[in-house]
Amino acid sequence: MKKKFIFTLLFCFIVSTSSYGAASGDSGKVKTNYEKGAYIIKKAKRSEKKGKTKKAIKQYEKALKYLIKSNEKKPDQPNTLNYLGFALRKLGKLQEAEKFYMQGLAIDPNHNGINEYLGELYIQTNRIELAKARLEILKNCNCEEYDELKKLIENN
Repeated sequence: MKKKFIFTLLFCFIVSTSSYGAASGDSGKVKTNYEKGAYIIKKAKRSEKKGKTKKAIKQYEKALKYLIKSNEKKPDQPNTLNYLGFALRKLGKLQEAEKFYMQGLAIDPNHNGINEYLGELYIQTNRIELAKARLEILKNCNCEEYDELKKLIENN
């Protein structure tokens, strides 16, 4: 009788903890739309580096959906605006991308990611002087964003 009780108790414990993990993910926390979008952006960047352009485009489109939802729920978050601009830029929607970057800079003028990516957009649209202005803002950050934008400007 005692063994049966212990077995039942142990079984209930195992079932309850395994279903908790399955419902809430590995960390026990449901991911936000921003976190999902940011994760997919990172996957898309990796796909792009491997030359899998079609796959990357689909990933950017998927990330965009999550980021739009995130921006609707919590508007005016610079990181969300940065990734919205990034995904749109990668999808060739440069005017829309620029609007999100500018909106983000209005909130946080020194945001490293926005300044780098807006600089990249300026290079894409042959506005090198504006890209150099973004680089100037990044010059004291001691960050990879500065190095990457500087390299792109030098190569153009």
